[in-house]
Amino acid sequence: MPGYGDSPPVETVVTAQGRVAFLDRVLQELGMRRPILVSPSMSGRFSLPFLLEQGDRLSGFVPIAPVGTKDYTAEQYRRVQTPTLILYGDHDTGLAPQALQNLQHLPKHHVVVLPGAGHACYLDKPE
Repeated sequence: MPGYGDSPPVETVVTAQGRVAFLDRVLQELGMRRPILVSPSMSGRFSLPFLLEQGDRLSGFVPIAPVGTKDYTAEQYRRVQTPTLILYGDHDTGLAPQALQNLQHLPKHHVVVLPGAGHACYLDKPE
């Protein structure tokens, strides 16, 4: 993701609108139509504004304790009609409860909790 890890900082992704445009371009370049967007942790800064603005372009959304959920209102989440699978590990006591508190307003959501898994639950419990 631009601006994270070893990637250079990119001015175009400083704003939510810039991050939506970036993700839109990635999906276009990959030729993806109505993909399921999987969004762990820091990628929430990209996926959440995209979901709220262009969620109708997605077949589904899988947030895995994403950051940034508190940046949006319950009403904004209620307008999203994208089927959503909220996933997190039960040992993630920091970010997961906050994310769930906000994401539970998505009307078409289902929650799966992975027992014995932490924040990176997909690494802790890949099976």
